[in-house]
Amino acid sequence: MAEGRAQSALRVSLNRAIVVESDLPFAEASVANPLIADIATLSERSVYVLGKAPGRTTLTLLSPEGRLMTNVEVQVTPDVTEFKERLRQLLPGEPIEVRTANDGLVLSGTVSSVQKLDQALEIANRYAPEAVLNLMTVGGTQQVQLKVRFAEMSRNLSKEIGASLGIGGTDLNGSSYSGSTGNVANNVGSLQLNFGTASLNFNVLLQALEDKGVVRTLSEPNLTALSGQSASFLAGGELPVPQVDAEGNVGVTFKPFGVSLNFTPTVVDDDIINLVMQSEVSSVTESTTVINGASIPTLSNRRAQTTVELRDGQSFAIAGLLQDDFTDGVAQVPFLGQLPVLGALFRSARFNRRQSELVIIVTAHLVTPTRGEALALPTDRIRPPTENELFLYGRVSGGAAANSRASTRGGAASQDFSGNYGYVLE
Repeated sequence: MAEGRAQSALRVSLNRAIVVESDLPFAEASVANPLIADIATLSERSVYVLGKAPGRTTLTLLSPEGRLMTNVEVQVTPDVTEFKERLRQLLPGEPIEVRTANDGLVLSGTVSSVQKLDQALEIANRYAPEAVLNLMTVGGTQQVQLKVRFAEMSRNLSKEIGASLGIGGTDLNGSSYSGSTGNVANNVGSLQLNFGTASLNFNVLLQALEDKGVVRTLSEPNLTALSGQSASFLAGGELPVPQVDAEGNVGVTFKPFGVSLNFTPTVVDDDIINLVMQSEVSSVTESTTVINGASIPTLSNRRAQTTVELRDGQSFAIAGLLQDDFTDGVAQVPFLGQLPVLGALFRSARFNRRQSELVIIVTAHLVTPTRGEALALPTDRIRPPTENELFLYGRVSGGAAANSRASTRGGAASQDFSGNYGYVLE
């Protein structure tokens, strides 16, 4: 440094020191903010400057006559050299560029995964806390396709045995007595016996009913989302539910039901996918509840929420969502239904058992966009019929054009819809 000359900014790395030489001897050296940089005089021509905290301050030198010799701007920056070495050691092969900006760090470049990006930012915060500007981008495949299969098996078994005894005739002056206890709504499994005379007759009704049923539901949604973003799916409907606000006004809100899915994928490293998933299978039940005078059906829900990590193409299953409901009951005529043998004519018994199991299988894939020409729609192979084809030949669809887009494609586009297609349930 020389007296009267413009001095450039003096850069000092954090926790490191440099020695400043002066062309002319000085009598006094001072620093504006000793918390940023500390100084010590080594001789009448040299000053020892130590960087203590990121920031800017001013170093002032005075001559033996007390005149101002120079003001030097001291800029303390994070130790970029050491930081670059740590990045090369901890994240080898990642082309991360490091620059300083004022009292902070600027990171740029393309990293291989979100996990590497987070690690680089965490290391940078050790050198410049809350002063890191991230200009890095993530390369590679960052779109995740989720293939989900919902399968639910429901089995229902109910049995009922009932009997009723009726007595009537002219001897009873037109009145009759009925000891009916059965509640079967139809005549399936019913046997009625009538005996007696017009003056006095007996009617015996025996009912026996067994009901079995099996239900299989299946849904296979495919969803694609960007890493870190959410996607949702709903196959079902919405149930209107009335609500009353504070002023007494009646409004309607819609509650969804059916098969729903919400998931958030994050590509953390190469082909490792972190997946947060919420799935639900709901259905409208026969029971109802009254809200503001309106009878609203209730919903039966089956929910599952999980967080897993898996690689490209791997699958995981959520099983064991079992439900087993059992109800039984006995209806009888008081006292008569408790008789040892004849009591069976005044008593009916029934039971109902409902079992269901839900299985969810999830497969994750890393996907990249493709050209639109490579995609085909089912409608590409179907052409509306002409009037002659419809009225003269009875064709509901026209033949495929020779120059249609479907004829120029391979794979799915070259197939047709002859024979069975779609899901075949046996």
